[in-house]
Amino acid sequence: MAERIWLKNYPTGVPHDIDIEGYTCLVDLINDTLIKFKDRPAYTSVVGSSKKTLSFADIDQKSKAFGAYLQSLGLQPGDKIGLMMPNLLQYPIALFGAMRAGLIVVNTNPLYTGREIEHQFNDAGVKAVVIAENFAFELEKVIAKTQVKHIIIASIGEMFGGIKGTVINFVVRNIKKMVPKYNLPGAVKFTTALKKGNSANLKIHKTGLDEVILLQYTGGTTGISKGAMLTNSNMLYNMFQVKAWIADADLKEGIERVLTPLPLYHIFSFTVNCLCLGSFGAENILVINPRDIPALVKIIAQGQPSLITGVNTLFNALLNNEDFRKLDFSKLKVVVGGAMAIQRPVAERWRELTGITLTEGFGMTESSPVVSVNPLRGNARIGTIGMPVPSTWVRICDEDNNELSLGQAGEIQVKGPQVMKGYYNQPEATASTITSEGWLRTGDVGVMDEDGFVKIVDRIKDMILVSGFNVYPNEIEEVLAAHPKVLEAAAIGVLDEKSGEAVKVFVVKKDASLTQEEVMAHCNENLTGYKRPRVVVFRDELPKTNVGKILRRALRDEK
Repeated sequence: MAERIWLKNYPTGVPHDIDIEGYTCLVDLINDTLIKFKDRPAYTSVVGSSKKTLSFADIDQKSKAFGAYLQSLGLQPGDKIGLMMPNLLQYPIALFGAMRAGLIVVNTNPLYTGREIEHQFNDAGVKAVVIAENFAFELEKVIAKTQVKHIIIASIGEMFGGIKGTVINFVVRNIKKMVPKYNLPGAVKFTTALKKGNSANLKIHKTGLDEVILLQYTGGTTGISKGAMLTNSNMLYNMFQVKAWIADADLKEGIERVLTPLPLYHIFSFTVNCLCLGSFGAENILVINPRDIPALVKIIAQGQPSLITGVNTLFNALLNNEDFRKLDFSKLKVVVGGAMAIQRPVAERWRELTGITLTEGFGMTESSPVVSVNPLRGNARIGTIGMPVPSTWVRICDEDNNELSLGQAGEIQVKGPQVMKGYYNQPEATASTITSEGWLRTGDVGVMDEDGFVKIVDRIKDMILVSGFNVYPNEIEEVLAAHPKVLEAAAIGVLDEKSGEAVKVFVVKKDASLTQEEVMAHCNENLTGYKRPRVVVFRDELPKTNVGKILRRALRDEK
């Protein structure tokens, strides 16, 4: 295995390797955390002028009740449960309750269309789902085509309780019209599930290190969405790797507050904010809608977080907000950007305004996700993804998996305890992504310098990265091909100032009457927002190989 040349540049206090302190399952760590910090605030939600905070003790009690309710339904250890909501207080309750009951969690984007829900739920074999009522109308369209037997409906206001909760839900439903009508017979309110669970006993189920506890869906390096099987070992190691890395920062257990604008169903926010910083006793300030920048700025002003995690688009939007620029940043200690590249101008402006370095890291769903991070203080290098975290190896390889010399561009490959077990029911995809020696092929082209810092320079795979979310051309093309007026189509990523990349599609018409509006309407119906094309170009033909494969790279290379 390659020498870890980056270790000589490790920040003071960060170990070269870590262990998981005797833990054999994530549930044990969750149990310990909820008891250790029982009197501390764990999760806070702010809706308008209303604020609700749940302590670690509250999460302990409510997640036990929720887990007991799931067991009372007859759900067995190993059954799959979909969590389909934005950053609501119900999320950590449902997550920890399901894990304590022995269920495998399937994080699902609540903005998915019925087609996307159907694929993911059927692929995973989801038997129960917790869904925010705002998105239940999409589930209704496909519920009969899935194996889902139990539906629990969450509302934005219900955890606030009393008059506050009633008013919030009234405004959300009747004034802002944010809850389209739906009909899901037998669905149970989240608060009803908690009440029923309170009168039942939870049998806490513990699983082994190598057992899967999370199916996190991604397109992988190619193709349709696949479930990355993440185990107790994967999640524990990645949590401890991140905790080891933050030893470089001036953070104290049980007193930090972290702004959580990225959805917890996204692997970055899930591991770093919910699990890792949660186990550090940090209070997660949950942001339901990070696109509402004025509301977000008010949350930051009120909450005064010491940590912020986010993506380039969010940091850029904040920097362009007048009220944000007037805030007091004296309590801010650490800001980390992930899921997409941090643009140099954004990083420079952020440091100039706040005095804090916007630290960039790198990860993939398949690596739980954190692979590398820049030092949190001092010698961070803008434009790089930093150095590998403890107990992690990174190498740069050519097409035949031969390791290249420093400074040469090749595929970034990763080895470490955070690398997934494989893709669920996809042995061939697993074999093409993880080498026989256990190296994860990232599909990203990078260069490593003599100090062990890595810079991403290109992408082997055709994946498009929109605001930190993976979009796979195959899926877009499949949706377009289903339109009766489309002969063939190709999707590529193009640079976009706001989202990093955006989707551009090239369409060959089967029927000359096809319009851009029809293409967009079809995509709106079948694809969630970030997957939808921003640009539609009609062509008489598409460039192809001699065997007829569409050459996306030729389309990308066009000026």
